Amino acid sequence: MPRAARERIAAGLLLGLALVIALALPNAARADPRDAFLAGATRDCPRCDLHGAALKRHDLTGADLAGADLTGATLHDAKLVGAKLAGANLTGANLNKADLSRADLRGATLKDAMLYAARLDRAVLADADLTSVSLGTARAIGADFTGAVLRGADLRRARLPDADLSHADLSGAWLDFVQARGAKLRGAVLTGASLGQAELIAADLSHARLTDADALEANLRDADLTGADLTRTRLWKANLFQAKLDDAQFDDTMMPDGTMRP
Repeated sequence: MPRAARERIAAGLLLGLALVIALALPNAARADPRDAFLAGATRDCPRCDLHGAALKRHDLTGADLAGADLTGATLHDAKLVGAKLAGANLTGANLNKADLSRADLRGATLKDAMLYAARLDRAVLADADLTSVSLGTARAIGADFTGAVLRGADLRRARLPDADLSHADLSGAWLDFVQARGAKLRGAVLTGASLGQAELIAADLSHARLTDADALEANLRDADLTGADLTRTRLWKANLFQAKLDDAQFDDTMMPDGTMRP
């Protein structure tokens, strides 16, 4: 074959390949990241619509799901260690037994979410909305809940040693049998909360609001209650040995021996 003919054929093939690539690129750009995520091709899907997604036992370690819509999603026993979930909407999601250790959930919405027996060690939930969330028996060692909303939350038997709940809203929350040794609850709102037999040894409750809270048999040994509002707080049979009560506000408060103060 003459050389000129060979060159024309080669040029034609190159042109055809270029056209194929040019047509394929827009299609790739238009590929739905949600489909790729659900197919397991990627762990990242920030701001995706994943409401109702079935992700039970999925390994999403380090996944980027910031701002994603995960309302009603099933993430039971999923692995979300170090996952980015800041600003995500997890309303009504099933996260029972999920591992969210070191996950970033800042500003996330978890209203009515289920996190029974979930692991949240060193997770960041600052300013998150956890209204009526179920955290029974969950473990959140050293977790950051600063400024979080936990109104009506169920934290019975949860393990929260060294967790930071400073300025969190725990109004009406259930904290019976919670293990929160050394936890920080500075300025927290615990109005009407149930703290029966809670372990709050050496916890910082300075300037916390415990109005109408029930701390029956709670262990507050070495706790800091400086400036706390104990109006109508029930402390019957509570352990206040060496607790700091400087400037605490007492008004119709039931003390450990059953007497009322003042």
